[in-house]
Amino acid sequence: MVEAEQNRLVPVALVVGVTAIAFAAIFFRLAAPTHPLAMSCLRLSMASALLSPLVVRAWRRGRLSSRQVRAAALAGVMYAVHFGAWVSSLTLTSVASSVTLVTATPLLLAIVGLATGRDRPDRRLGVALSLSLVGLAIIGGQDLAISDDALLGDGLAILGAAAMAGYLLIARDLGEELDVWAFSGIATGVGALTLAATTVAAGVSLEPASMEAFGFIVLATLVPQLIGHTLLTWCLRVTRPTVVGIATLGEPVGSSALAWVLLGEALEGWGVVGCAVTLAAVFIAIRRPRRDAADDAQEKARSA
Repeated sequence: MVEAEQNRLVPVALVVGVTAIAFAAIFFRLAAPTHPLAMSCLRLSMASALLSPLVVRAWRRGRLSSRQVRAAALAGVMYAVHFGAWVSSLTLTSVASSVTLVTATPLLLAIVGLATGRDRPDRRLGVALSLSLVGLAIIGGQDLAISDDALLGDGLAILGAAAMAGYLLIARDLGEELDVWAFSGIATGVGALTLAATTVAAGVSLEPASMEAFGFIVLATLVPQLIGHTLLTWCLRVTRPTVVGIATLGEPVGSSALAWVLLGEALEGWGVVGCAVTLAAVFIAIRRPRRDAADDAQEKARSA
């Protein structure tokens, strides 16, 4: 009964989570010219500080196994790579291109699923994935510039997508053992330390460019991180990583729309068509027909 109720909440959690993470690119752009590594480090540091009491509580109550701690630490390294690479890409190319490419995560997850046989995408997810790739190609194709900086930005965004795929797979592997708040607290802490070491080694200042920039980094912590990423991590307890990954394809749609309204980055013609196609793919992915519950139960039985 509890699991059935959780399954019904997944679409709502995904919609709210993806809406929250769509603000990340906007907040980071508005926090410029603070260095990308500094922005990423500060975001994860503040999130870790806010979540630390929940980590301590989980440890005291015996809900934090050594297996979960190791997994969360590894996920933290994935976090550091994801944010460090992706936020850097935002300084080299447009919001639309950066966010479009960083959401290649579900494609990578589908490849892993096909290779391992676990969480293999079914026909419905295959249709959603194919449709989403068309939509993302349209959105990104409207904005990709051929220049050294743009190509470097593209590569960093794809690296960020690969790291996020690793994070989702690590969290998924814990199944019902996953304590979402404690896992997120450890992951953000390890990610912050990794980025801090990288920032110091690169000789970059961790100081925000201004108080206004610091305010936008705080917003990036509260909305995309604590609301968005926490909800996406929770969804991994009861649904497949590929479903969560495809749902995040709504991020470039939301970010492109917000960039158009708030930053003046035009989204016209084919860009609007690409957003509509991508949203249709997300809708197909997050719908949960009744037969999916049986499919997930069989999947769990096979992997047990």
